[in-house]
Amino acid sequence: MDAAVVIAGAGPTGLLLAAELAQAGVPVVVLERDPEPRLAAMGMAINAGVVDLLAERGLMERIGADGLPWPRAHFAQLWLDPGRLPGRQTYTYLLPQAKLEEHLLAHAEKLGVEFRRGVTVRGVRQDADGVTVDTSAGAVTAAYLVGCDGADSVVRGAAGITFEGSEVAFDGIAGDVEVPNGHPLYQQLGANEFNSGLFSVAPSGVGLLRVATGEFGRRPADPSAAPDAGELRAAVRRLIGQDIDVGTPRWLGRWNCETRQADRYRVGRVLVAGEAAHVHFPLGGQALSTNLEDAVNLGWKLAAELAGWAPDGLLDSYHDERHPAGARTCLTTAAQLALLYPADRVAPLRAVMNELIEFDEVNEYLVRTAGGLNVRHPATGGDHPLVGLRVPGVPLPAGRGLALRFDPSVRLDVDGWGDRVDLVTAEPSADIPAVALLARPDGRIAWATDGADPDGLAAALATWFGAPTSS
Repeated sequence: MDAAVVIAGAGPTGLLLAAELAQAGVPVVVLERDPEPRLAAMGMAINAGVVDLLAERGLMERIGADGLPWPRAHFAQLWLDPGRLPGRQTYTYLLPQAKLEEHLLAHAEKLGVEFRRGVTVRGVRQDADGVTVDTSAGAVTAAYLVGCDGADSVVRGAAGITFEGSEVAFDGIAGDVEVPNGHPLYQQLGANEFNSGLFSVAPSGVGLLRVATGEFGRRPADPSAAPDAGELRAAVRRLIGQDIDVGTPRWLGRWNCETRQADRYRVGRVLVAGEAAHVHFPLGGQALSTNLEDAVNLGWKLAAELAGWAPDGLLDSYHDERHPAGARTCLTTAAQLALLYPADRVAPLRAVMNELIEFDEVNEYLVRTAGGLNVRHPATGGDHPLVGLRVPGVPLPAGRGLALRFDPSVRLDVDGWGDRVDLVTAEPSADIPAVALLARPDGRIAWATDGADPDGLAAALATWFGAPTSS
């Protein structure tokens, strides 16, 4: 075989998944149709959930140097205040997605991931022993194939996975434009709603502005053609009622308004993740956070399956956990869409929503929803309120579980799982209301206790880390 795992697609999902697998010692080949890493991508921020996820992997210190913390959040461009949340708070970072991809690529390459660029996936065949990927450069074989190849995923289609959903007539243009100081676009900084759509302008680099227009009830004349400055200028004019210069485009692309989800995330030895599994209207960084959560959820489970210690059903739990999470993201972004258009009809509802946001409980709920912070996978490790949530602010051992205790007198017996789980004693943390916990390699809490009795720990270890080794 060419590798244990082949990944189709070198976007953020494929890059992080490849790194997760490589850290666990799994040989990985990534196939990417673009001959060079892309220098342009639509995303402009990583939300709080992504910041936490990257910090757990020791990546945020480097990545954060290229970004800027932004202590605000929004739900349908209704502005929220993360600073009002109790306890520790992680903020969104303003960071172009292309820069995030650059860091993730360097991380994966450092771990030994093999990239084959300029390679197009054409078809997939699988049997009980493995997968054969038909590509423009010949056949590639592996034990498993993961499609991270976007909304038009060839892998998903070849596996017979359906991608049902809906699409709204929409004409979206986004890109970076070069402008001198004092340019009229600086007067348009911010995110604004108009009766026919959306217009936003934000700094994206020295002498660069990220401009995005979105018009509801309208379709581009040629969706496959890249937009130009004239088309962008016309869209701005229709939205704001002014004819202004839009600078010199460095790059422009299209975005649309559709919501779709794969019916299955796994068929035998073929799996899908990221936008190959779900797409929705891009708001608040929820697309990126959901995509990267797919990657870290799948990575350790696939590695465990290949290493031979995965308990029964572990790989299937990828679909069981991530499909509901993807459905939830599709729902909450659809709810935001309903609060944006048509602006004149939803204006009273937005006014009432702004009143509700003044309540701390509402503000907190929406901040956590928009930031991907309230995702809880089905609890199987007892009824402690932390179970299923992400362990906050704790670096994770690469590719391993973490048994964490804040009282050294608490006996956590992980001896039979020492090859898969690290035992660490730490100072108590006000952000973690527990005496001890067990975290999976993806950062999800599998078990926790408030007392000295570790009842349930052995069951949680067996559920997620398989049978103990004999002493």
